[in-house]
Amino acid sequence: MARVAIVTGGTRGIGEAISLALKEHGVTVAANYAGNEEKANAFTERTGIASYKWDVGDFDACAAGVAQVEAELGPVDIVVNNAGITRDGTILKMSRDMWEDVIRVNLGGCFNMAHATFPGMRSRKWGRIVNIGSINGQAGQYGQVNYAAAKSGIHGFTKALSQEGARAGVTVNAIAPGYIDTDMVAAVPPEVLEKIVAKIPVGRLGQASEIARGVVFLCSEEGGFVTGSTLSINGGQHMY
Repeated sequence: MARVAIVTGGTRGIGEAISLALKEHGVTVAANYAGNEEKANAFTERTGIASYKWDVGDFDACAAGVAQVEAELGPVDIVVNNAGITRDGTILKMSRDMWEDVIRVNLGGCFNMAHATFPGMRSRKWGRIVNIGSINGQAGQYGQVNYAAAKSGIHGFTKALSQEGARAGVTVNAIAPGYIDTDMVAAVPPEVLEKIVAKIPVGRLGQASEIARGVVFLCSEEGGFVTGSTLSINGGQHMY
């Protein structure tokens, strides 16, 4: 019987690439999304991957969403916490809401999804949780104290939770992407993007598929001896 995975933020960008890669490796995937229903429906039509709408920053919504997925697809073996938002600004211009929104979704979403799925994984003696961090959680970034704090928190969360699952066959790891060629990065002004790429030793942006391949390995049987780790996929931009 195929493993069942939930990929949060799984219908666009890096999340879409992860959903597709897991499906190609025989996993039954549920792609979570929060906002654009039209794009999510188009994703499902194009890929055959079921999409489910809920806000990962909402504790009760995560519990209900996981219950629905399990009722329709089976017990959840794999969770990829990819959903994230930005509310950028220097601290002088950052409101409390901008801070709390990013922490609630980016870091709180990891807790909410793990809380809803971890007990089942432990009881079945097999599970994989992969949390998508960021190079900016490792190195920091001007104008992103909220985002950097949330992503840095993900790395600590990963190390702590991995210790709770290790003897029960549940691994917990993180991936810290660098600058990836997604719609979000494409929206950066060309002159700014040129400066970003100039700082990447391999001389290019990453591809979403390169992040997805890392996720597939960490979620596989072969990845079972890797836990509590952060895999940096950033073209050598930050070595941590």
